[in-house]
Amino acid sequence: MTTILRDFLEIPYDQLEELNLEAKTKRLNHTPLDTLREERMKYLADEKRIKAVTVCFTDLEGRLHMLDYDKKFLLKSADNLTFDGSSVRGFSQQSESDLRLSIDWSAFYWLPSDVFSAGKVLVFGEVLERDGNPYVADLRSILKNFSTEQREKNGYTFNLSNEIEGFVFRGRHAEQRYIEGEPFEFVSTGGYYHSLPGDTLRSFIDRAAGVQRAMGFANEKDHPEVAPSQFEMNYSYAEAIVAADQVQLYKLIARQVAQQMDLTASFLPKPVTGINGTGMHTNMSISGGDTNLFYQADGKDGVSGFAWDFVKRILSHGREICLLLNPSVNSYRRLDPHFEAPNQIKASAIDRGSMVRIPIGNSRSARVEVRSIAPDVNPYLAIYALFRTGLEGTIASSLPPEAILPDNIYDAIEDFEKGSFIQTLLGSEVCARYAALKRASADRCPRVLGTLIKPAEIQFHHEVTNQFYWNKF
Repeated sequence: MTTILRDFLEIPYDQLEELNLEAKTKRLNHTPLDTLREERMKYLADEKRIKAVTVCFTDLEGRLHMLDYDKKFLLKSADNLTFDGSSVRGFSQQSESDLRLSIDWSAFYWLPSDVFSAGKVLVFGEVLERDGNPYVADLRSILKNFSTEQREKNGYTFNLSNEIEGFVFRGRHAEQRYIEGEPFEFVSTGGYYHSLPGDTLRSFIDRAAGVQRAMGFANEKDHPEVAPSQFEMNYSYAEAIVAADQVQLYKLIARQVAQQMDLTASFLPKPVTGINGTGMHTNMSISGGDTNLFYQADGKDGVSGFAWDFVKRILSHGREICLLLNPSVNSYRRLDPHFEAPNQIKASAIDRGSMVRIPIGNSRSARVEVRSIAPDVNPYLAIYALFRTGLEGTIASSLPPEAILPDNIYDAIEDFEKGSFIQTLLGSEVCARYAALKRASADRCPRVLGTLIKPAEIQFHHEVTNQFYWNKF
């Protein structure tokens, strides 16, 4: 006779999708947080097969952090969760290390047990000061509060869809092994759309996209991209805060699935010399009620004057916000015009070298596409910066006809630090912290990059480095 020692929650993928889509609908309908808190906590108390709750937050540079709380502890202590902020780059100093976590019960996900372990659910958290006020460097809270303010004040809903590219390399921890002299090894060289159903790249995409569907992403299409071993999985638009959370989950899912297949999913913007880099084209629109405010049938390129003013403000502050959209030494390799780089500070319906593109659309789908965003951004910071700049920035009287984005991080830091609107956007304290983080990483890399990818730009990349690698300098 066999005794079952462990009975942890495992839900089939079709049921997971139903649960997560239902939760997403409640979130998009702005169900009161008190109602969701009561509902989720009752569910956790009643569901005996859940052992732990994974609470996620994002640091200033955009790296996702996860804490697993025992379920029973969480139910008793949900209002008093703390963590050591001094261990997180860009957060508090050692002398004032303790920070709090508040759970955003609307951002609740059931997880596929074969990818994330049985008996776990995931929820996003918001970082708070010791006194319970929002933490100054938690950009998720800042984006959420700005979106709420605009919805309540002007009736605006921020709509967003991200096209996130990445690479898959052979072997686990390929980014860390690169530092030790092992080059990245492609799993496929088939190219754009060309990948046989059973090969490694296609198998990775199939598994990762299946997890996305189960977690309520509402997938649309997935495929290999232009460069060897490159992938993209597209899903439906959502409100800004939901979309930003999905960016973090997209990368988490890709990395976890890849590791299970003895691969590495990498979101370095330009990991390999001589081939296309990876971007995160960001499609944006604003609606008022059921009306897409970016649409105008007889408007230039089919979008409204409101949309064009939004675009002009982003272009006017293009160099100033470039560091927020391209946050690493490596990301400036992607802004190379030889590889279809969107480095021209202009908008166009056809020129894919433009910072902003105006895709073909209708009353439902009219939007603007910001193309100069790297996939290693802090999505909350980048999305907040774009929406607020588009609504509140200053429209320049003119732009130089050949205006381009910076081609190196030092120029981007300089433009960032001298920008007056950035101070309004983030405040002096966060601006100083962010610039210091970017300069610290840049100073550990060759100032004149040349054409070959250097180990330092990977070793000290904010999504790769940790205390161990940082202290090897």
